[in-house]
Amino acid sequence: MTGLALKAITKRFGDFKAVDNVSLDVPPGTFVCLLGPSGCGKTTLLRMIAGLEEPSSGAVVVDGQDITATPTHNRDFGMVFQSLALFPHLNVGDNIAYPLRIRGASKAEQSARVDELLKLIHLADFAKRPVAKLSGGQRQRVAIARALAISPRLFLLDEPLSALDAKLREAMQVELRQLQQQLGITTIVVTHDQREAMTMADLVVVMGEGRIRQAAPPVEIYRRPADSFVAGFIGSTNLLAVESDSAGRVTALGTALPDVAMADGARAGTLSVRPEDVQITAPGEGALDGTVTFVRDLGGTIETFVDVSGATIVAVTTPRDRADLVAGQKVGVRIPAQSAVVLKS
Repeated sequence: MTGLALKAITKRFGDFKAVDNVSLDVPPGTFVCLLGPSGCGKTTLLRMIAGLEEPSSGAVVVDGQDITATPTHNRDFGMVFQSLALFPHLNVGDNIAYPLRIRGASKAEQSARVDELLKLIHLADFAKRPVAKLSGGQRQRVAIARALAISPRLFLLDEPLSALDAKLREAMQVELRQLQQQLGITTIVVTHDQREAMTMADLVVVMGEGRIRQAAPPVEIYRRPADSFVAGFIGSTNLLAVESDSAGRVTALGTALPDVAMADGARAGTLSVRPEDVQITAPGEGALDGTVTFVRDLGGTIETFVDVSGATIVAVTTPRDRADLVAGQKVGVRIPAQSAVVLKS
């Protein structure tokens, strides 16, 4: 298996820094998702790993070897583009065999590898099928198999599932993760889909404005975000301005929050609490007092919107735990200390 290290990678386009001093260590066999909004630099970073863009400064290191100046075709990486880029004039088997053919593999080697990969992607009888007669999910699998044909050192994918409908995309997320675990190949995926990253990744790298805002396992990203940008980008959260009162207690919207701690030495910050952790109680029970403004029944969950001193706090419950709340009702909002994270920004 192959490990990857990025050393202070920067990419400038004129005066604009698309990627700004990014350093990252990826252990062998890790599934990494580069996650962030459009324009955050994640695709540019992937293209520099692939050798399709040259860094303005910094180094790409694979298994201890600096490959920054190595041409793309000599890196032995597999890549799946957002467009998939399958050859429409070739059938499924010939598409998969193409990278082997241009490397001079024999017909027998090509055929054996194609058969092996078609079984791996559950398309064993599709070798002669025209690409035009494949479904979206099948084309996706063929593109993955073609990228894996050369047994690449790294597997790179740029928004690989974005063109699929929601149900198929979720199924492919599971399939891609299971395939990666089966092969043990170090994999880097670019996505803007939070659910996709949380489903597949060992390591989620959240990017913003060309920089890494946080790199951590999915659960840590979700439960302990590094800052308000990460908290707001990953899933849904309630962000409240907090400060320390004269007694040293953390207060939000004029009410003290028992047992919630401020960062060392900080006098103010931003509190993040996930909607599923917010508790709705009767008013005046040591909670934030508010008024229900909207209740949304989504079938599997119930969202309750509460106005507290002009700020909206959202609580999520399951139908089994649903309280009979209606718009205009006075309620209390309790924020459990163990679920609250006070962020630096």
